[in-house]
Amino acid sequence: MNFKEFHASLSQPTPPQGLSDALTALWLDANGQWEAAHDQVRDNSDQPSAWVHAYLHHVEGVLWNADYWYGRAKKKRPGCTTREEWQQIAQSLLD
Repeated sequence: MNFKEFHASLSQPTPPQGLSDALTALWLDANGQWEAAHDQVRDNSDQPSAWVHAYLHHVEGVLWNADYWYGRAKKKRPGCTTREEWQQIAQSLLD
């Protein structure tokens, strides 16, 4: 699946089958389901899940927790909007 297809799937009632936990969480977040998105990645230790976990806490505004998860993902909190960050993460994970 590429980014265009992933983005188009946001209008569907459920996430596409076969997505990673990190991409499923991004899909859920984009559909206004922050808690479900957080539940999707909170117990995962892989870097993509940690990156999305960081992003979710960034969206939430709990920056100390976001920064912890950015560190786990070996990333830094970006200086862009969270909307732009969502796109950057999704594009990176779909490449």
